[in-house]
Amino acid sequence: MKKSICLVLMIISSLFALAQDTTFTETERSIDEFTDGTLTLPVNENDKYLIIFIQGSGPTDRNGNQPMLQNDGIKKIARELAANGIASFRYDKRIFKAQKLQLSEKDMIFEDFVEDAKNVVMHFRKEEKFSKIIIAGHSEGSLIGMLVAQENADAFISLAGAADPIDEIITEQVTNMAPELGVSARTAFDEMAENGKTSNYSPMLEAVFRPSVQPFMASWMKYNPSEEISKLKIPVLVVNGTLDIQVSEEQAQKLAEANENSELAILDQMNHIFRKIETKDRLVNSKSYNEPNLPLHPELVSILTEFVKELD
Repeated sequence: MKKSICLVLMIISSLFALAQDTTFTETERSIDEFTDGTLTLPVNENDKYLIIFIQGSGPTDRNGNQPMLQNDGIKKIARELAANGIASFRYDKRIFKAQKLQLSEKDMIFEDFVEDAKNVVMHFRKEEKFSKIIIAGHSEGSLIGMLVAQENADAFISLAGAADPIDEIITEQVTNMAPELGVSARTAFDEMAENGKTSNYSPMLEAVFRPSVQPFMASWMKYNPSEEISKLKIPVLVVNGTLDIQVSEEQAQKLAEANENSELAILDQMNHIFRKIETKDRLVNSKSYNEPNLPLHPELVSILTEFVKELD
């Protein structure tokens, strides 16, 4: 009798898992030589809304992961949005194609990522499958998204995006850790702004100012996110969490204030990778970056869904 009950429970469990998986379908898409990604569609496809996700800084793949940080944040958002009738496309940054295309770090500049995002948007525009295309940029991807959305989108979502230029952000972060290094960082950034490169920095800042990354950093620091978001004449949603240890909620407030068409959503206890952290312990917060099984913040997807469906 017990075996029969166990068998029934196993069958029910399997059917439930299958039902969960049928809220979306996924297919691989190659946009061009630099960009591969995943198109996630609702099972009850309505061909109406498409969100294009642009990833944050570093070697970040389509799912929001890095080699030593697996959290699946963007993948989880995409699949939960599909359950709410919203399609999405997420893609790997071009750095993943670097070896195959014989590209080195010194060959990449910020505008390359902007161009990749534009190509993704135009790919789906030409298909004429979706009536509304929304760009959602996470962290560094927020600024990239703003630049692309100025001409090519129906709406824009900033997910944990900064309001200040990257040189100001980094200088402030370094200063908070070690004031003397903050002075060194500011001097190096000023020299880069004037000459396009610098050799005048502390060896302790090599990760930020190594020669191979300077072309990218010099191109990135030219843009002020607050100025760029002010140019958008489309609906804007700015999202941040109160426990984001990388981008403060003050940055989100400043970003939203820069655009009169924007809505601001500050989610209590959400961190940078969209998880609810019920403690101010930074170690717990950081640990979540490598815990893909943690659920998303319970309010995030509903806020995104409401914003998108109000575009009509």
